[in-house]
Amino acid sequence: MPQRGQIIPAFAEGHQLVLDITLSAMITYIMLGFIGGGNMAEALIKGILRGMSSIRPGDIIVSEPRDERRSYLSETYKVKTTPSNKEAASLSRIIILAVKPQNMEAVLDEIKDLINPEKVIVSVAAGITISYIQSKLKTDKIIRVMPNTPALIGEGMSVYSLCECFTGREVDTVKEILMSAGRVISLPEKYMNAVTALSGSGPGFIAYFVEAMIEAGIKAGLSEEVAKELTIQTLAGTSSLLETGLSPQRLREMVTSPGGTTQAGLNVLNSRDFKALIADTILAAKKRAEELSL
Repeated sequence: MPQRGQIIPAFAEGHQLVLDITLSAMITYIMLGFIGGGNMAEALIKGILRGMSSIRPGDIIVSEPRDERRSYLSETYKVKTTPSNKEAASLSRIIILAVKPQNMEAVLDEIKDLINPEKVIVSVAAGITISYIQSKLKTDKIIRVMPNTPALIGEGMSVYSLCECFTGREVDTVKEILMSAGRVISLPEKYMNAVTALSGSGPGFIAYFVEAMIEAGIKAGLSEEVAKELTIQTLAGTSSLLETGLSPQRLREMVTSPGGTTQAGLNVLNSRDFKALIADTILAAKKRAEELSL
């Protein structure tokens, strides 16, 4: 790397050129930095490299403390990796904070001197508000995002909130990054705790229901392999039907014959106040998101 004021040959001109290399000139080659290299970071990296021709592996840097994880990301996606959060922050124009909420304060304190008003900060941490990040960093350009785990296969649901200080081009770039891993909508930040509970935690709740269905199938006499295949395909097919615009209520009515097997099962769910149980589940998750909020 040339140093400030270094004399280097300018062969095309046949004379020497003095380069005054500033920090900003040195860092323009990295577009996107991830602080944290866990599952959500990987999901976005995978989607970006699959769906965005404007970003190449060399445009991405990931800071990650675990040696084996850095090796995996570097070997699998050919991105640059580093154990240093400061290096990732200094080299990146867009910084995605993909760390656990409980680690956010320490990370922000570590990188705050490297952030300027031109950098865009994207947080995917549950419960961390835009105002909190703005209070820690020297930029108002903060985008808060709640993605979910199906982003790992490009089927995620992301919701983002932002201040009014962005240019349309900056927002479009971040939106394109998120869309590479699934669907994206924008909502005011006041809804983010509810979003966290429903779509953020939702895959965990649905997976738990699938576990219960498989276990019930085994109790009904099926093998684990058959029970798993029937349950997962039924879930996938039902989801595809709902994607056509068919309402959940109408689909339920189509399956349910008076006095039939589906009605017998629904009677049990209704006797246990199933809808109230689901509502309590979502509201408990929302409450916890509020408790985690900074």
